[in-house]
Amino acid sequence: SSYGNQIGLATGIVREIYDEGYVAKRMEIGAVIGAAPKANVRREAPVPGDVVILVGGRTGRDGCGGATGSSKSHTYASITDCGAEVQKGNPPTERMLQRLFRNPIAARLIKRCNDFGAGGVSVAIGELASGLIINLDSVPKKYEGLDGTELAISESQERMAVVTDVNNAKEFIRLANDENLEATIVATVTQENRLIMKWRGDTIVDISREFLNTNGAKQVAQAIVNSPRKIVFDKPANLCDALKDINIASQKGLAERFDASIGAGTILMPFGGINQLTPIEAMVAKLPADTGLCTFMSFGYDPDIARQSPFHSAFYAVTEALAKLAATGADWRVARLTLQEYFERLNSPVQWGKPLAALLGAFWAQMQYGIPAIGGKDSMSGTFNELNVPPTLVAFALATGSASDVLSPEFKQTEHDIYLLGSKRDGDDIPEAEHQKKLLDHIYMLNKNGCVYAAASIGKGGIAAALAKMSLGNGVGAIVNVEEAYAPLYGSIIIEAGKLEENGLMKKIGVTTKAKLLTINGESHNLDDIERAWLQPLESVFPTRLLETPAKMDGEVSLFDGARARISSRRSTAAPKIASPRVLIPVFPGTNTEYDAARAFEKAGAKVLTVIIRNRTEQWLIDSIRLLSDGIKNSQIIMLPGGFSAGDEPEGSGKFIAAVFRNPLVREAAMDLIKNRDGLALGICNGFQALIKLGLVPYGEIRDMEEQSPTLTYNTIGRHVSCMARTKVVSTLSPWLYNAKPGDESCIPVSHGEGRFIASVGVLNDLARNNQIATQYASLDGAPTYDIRYNPNGSMWAVEGITSPDGRVLGKMAHNERVAAGLMRNIPNVNDQGLFQAGVRYYS
Repeated sequence: SSYGNQIGLATGIVREIYDEGYVAKRMEIGAVIGAAPKANVRREAPVPGDVVILVGGRTGRDGCGGATGSSKSHTYASITDCGAEVQKGNPPTERMLQRLFRNPIAARLIKRCNDFGAGGVSVAIGELASGLIINLDSVPKKYEGLDGTELAISESQERMAVVTDVNNAKEFIRLANDENLEATIVATVTQENRLIMKWRGDTIVDISREFLNTNGAKQVAQAIVNSPRKIVFDKPANLCDALKDINIASQKGLAERFDASIGAGTILMPFGGINQLTPIEAMVAKLPADTGLCTFMSFGYDPDIARQSPFHSAFYAVTEALAKLAATGADWRVARLTLQEYFERLNSPVQWGKPLAALLGAFWAQMQYGIPAIGGKDSMSGTFNELNVPPTLVAFALATGSASDVLSPEFKQTEHDIYLLGSKRDGDDIPEAEHQKKLLDHIYMLNKNGCVYAAASIGKGGIAAALAKMSLGNGVGAIVNVEEAYAPLYGSIIIEAGKLEENGLMKKIGVTTKAKLLTINGESHNLDDIERAWLQPLESVFPTRLLETPAKMDGEVSLFDGARARISSRRSTAAPKIASPRVLIPVFPGTNTEYDAARAFEKAGAKVLTVIIRNRTEQWLIDSIRLLSDGIKNSQIIMLPGGFSAGDEPEGSGKFIAAVFRNPLVREAAMDLIKNRDGLALGICNGFQALIKLGLVPYGEIRDMEEQSPTLTYNTIGRHVSCMARTKVVSTLSPWLYNAKPGDESCIPVSHGEGRFIASVGVLNDLARNNQIATQYASLDGAPTYDIRYNPNGSMWAVEGITSPDGRVLGKMAHNERVAAGLMRNIPNVNDQGLFQAGVRYYS
């Protein structure tokens, strides 16, 4: 989560699967989908004379053995013997690589490229062309003393090997340098089909490509596949028992460690409804291009079935993944699968039979449904001493579709009908494929006709568990009468709809109600009790709530309620009239929301200037400071976006940004903009942290921090939080909030580890008196609160945003720049408070 959050990767869905076999090697499920403009992708064969450029991080011994080490069996001794095999990550550099590859000019110079996984240089570069001479002395190093073997095999998450025409190499290196990246020519493509590595003048590797292409000696293994048998499903005795099953229980505390909203493309947040408690069926995100298209991703797997029959497990995994896609509004017929396999170390024919049986089951499912697998990955390292993982084949199903078709599973309102679209089983308890296909087609048709309000697939815990989770999001109850309420029905789907005609594919089983009760076959369960039972099993591992409300500071009597504040009605406008004001966005190492911020400002009518702060060399940093100073002088607005400045070393949030802005050249330009040119400044999340360290909020000027200065510190829950926060406008003193009214409430995404605002009571009173508390976290009744469900970081007085004395500098934690039409569709009242339009309007 830390690495993905720092590079700006939106994690729309993440789950853990629990089984005794995963105790030593835990199983976490997640995936992301990438998209690139077709015009930027070249697929060309390298020719003699082309060069290989290594771009990104430097090489060290910490990369020797990481991926290869994770693919072997481990014992207790591995804790000490293999700890050094895992390379220390450098996510800020990985983010810079992302920026470089998003540059169309740079992307179109690349003929072929590889990332540095297992095997390091020898594989990443060795696979790029048939004939290569690699100069290991040219490989940039973290430190001296590495020998040729270490240079050849060291892995890294932050390096890429790129093949370019020799005449384009200089331009590619320049573009990499512009992104604060080191780039070096390390190899040449040759006519002779040999892989040659040189080190200190000697040839230390010289192997024919023909030999490498054989993959070594052929390997043969025998496999014994046990005959599939009927699967026995465990059925809980009641709803509470079902919800307390560790594989059914809430994983909200795990999911909130992962940034779900970055990139301004998330269509479904991981947990939906006004209470943010209904888990989604599939990850859904819009494509970067404004086409109205989106991507869907779901998965299927049940270890209980896998232990009984790997064949059945794989078939059910595909069935479950396709049902989840259909329940989310996707056309299951355009889906493609990727199969991820994880098995014990294979030493006998019986052990070999397990992956073979699973692959046969997955292949049978593909043939029955007509859905192909287009990729996958396998690992036979699931053994620790005598402990083996269960036979694991996880089916991921992916599709593209229309964003307007997306469904979420939380019940939307009362007095709607509830229908069951049921799958049929044959004698071996495998869903009847022809019936299943008709069922999936039917829900797709119903959704296209606008008949479906909510949908969820049925897995472990059966219909009862699915209904419970659908009810929690918006606190909508239901009355249902069903057979086999707790039986797993993989492939079946529940929908909330209006009046529909029952048929051989679906039947009405109940209605949604106003009562906060879920009544199943006459037995009623209070939704509050359901929530507690569902959250409790993993609360001690992945907490979602605090054990007690944070102690109030000395002298703090009660929460400040913005409703009692004197709201400024001043509506000053800037002296210069500018149709399209220029916004300066600096990109520091660790910044990761600059694209979202630029998009929001450009949509509001501003022009955006991005300045990359390069600090690889002293001269690069000097040049960057000059560019930043000049950029501020030619801009009307400074925007400090979110991210993990300098990798967010302990208590490091915003420190590097603040240090750069304290440079005399930058400081003078910034203060001239704020004090003399009617300029505006905005800092969100990491940018807010920088503003507060500079003193721009709450003091309106760059000054040294004092003992009584307010600050932002670690969240009270002790971890990163990523969710939607309900915020209320308290003061409209700031021009940034001119489009809002006092008391306006909005749901806005937050994602941070250090977002808790703290200050002395005296400073808080001063801020309130001067109307500098701009926004507060609010509960469902609109009141400021310390309840972690609504105040996710535990900020004093529920402060979410503050301003400078004149309001022209605003710092806030919630990410308004990630809000756009059609996003976060499973959360009510999402809006950006008109923040960016107000900033631009200030100059009109």
